[in-house]
Amino acid sequence: MDALALEAKGAKSESAPAPAPASAPAKPRPKPPKKAKRIVYFEVEILDIKTREKLLLLDKVEPTATILDIKSLFHKSNPHWYPARQSLCLDPRKPLRDEEILQELPVGTTATFYFRDLGAQIAWGTVFLIECIGPLVIYLLFYFRLPLIYAPKYEFTASKHLVVHIACVCHSFHYVKRILETLFVHRFSHGTMPFRNIFKICSYYWCSAAWMAYYINHPLYTPPYYGEKQVKAALGIFLFCQLGSFSIHMALRNLKLPGCKMKKIPYPTKNPFTWIFALVSCPNYTYELGSWLGFTLMTQCVPVLLFTVVGFIQMTVWAKGKHRSYLKEFKEYPTLRSPILPFIL
Repeated sequence: MDALALEAKGAKSESAPAPAPASAPAKPRPKPPKKAKRIVYFEVEILDIKTREKLLLLDKVEPTATILDIKSLFHKSNPHWYPARQSLCLDPRKPLRDEEILQELPVGTTATFYFRDLGAQIAWGTVFLIECIGPLVIYLLFYFRLPLIYAPKYEFTASKHLVVHIACVCHSFHYVKRILETLFVHRFSHGTMPFRNIFKICSYYWCSAAWMAYYINHPLYTPPYYGEKQVKAALGIFLFCQLGSFSIHMALRNLKLPGCKMKKIPYPTKNPFTWIFALVSCPNYTYELGSWLGFTLMTQCVPVLLFTVVGFIQMTVWAKGKHRSYLKEFKEYPTLRSPILPFIL
């Protein structure tokens, strides 16, 4: 009986339906692939600005292409017109910047640019080096009184006046500093300039250096009477402004990353020589003027005075232009600043 009961119970358990397995979570449906964004290419036509002759037609130019990209494409078809030599514009009076993007310009999908040949170009770094090496060498030729400069009896003689030797050291220091800054400090926002301008720039600096050097190192030159205090004061002004100029150039270098053309407002740093940024837009010109004023007080000669005055006028023009550019580009630009001289100019 017990055995039959166990068999019957086992049979019932075998005939009982098995429990349903747990349902697996439903898999999410795959998202349909995104449709590729349709790129609208541009057609670019380049005409000569004078003759309106068609120089090149570019089709399928990407909308994100920059003006520099278009110049590079134009250069491939016209190898003698390298990008630095080209000026492209929509309006003949306003050339376009290299970093401007095609799709952001006021043009349709067919754009017409006007080309102007800027002529042979030279890198600004090379210009600065030639501009500075010339005065450095020329001044030393007069200082050592090489043959054919003064009378034969004065060849390779030295001046008996201490001020003459100090002036030579200061003049050489100034231009060696500028050469080193050109090689290791300056970052030029404009890569090149017309080659023909180098003759105008160098003739000014080289001839001025020759005139100053001839006068100061002349065997008959007798500087004004100087006490020790006057010499130290003039030298102190010169060296102070030279150090200030270097500090400003370093601050401007640190403001701009390599290859970056985005402009920023320069502000004073922890370096006390940069605190003048609170009052002046272009303190590099302020310190440059101070250096030549110190050199003028040291030598007290007409050529140096005239060079300082002409340099001040030119630097004022540059400083005013830079100041206007800051005011135009930055709404938050400090209104207390003057271009070159605090509260005056």
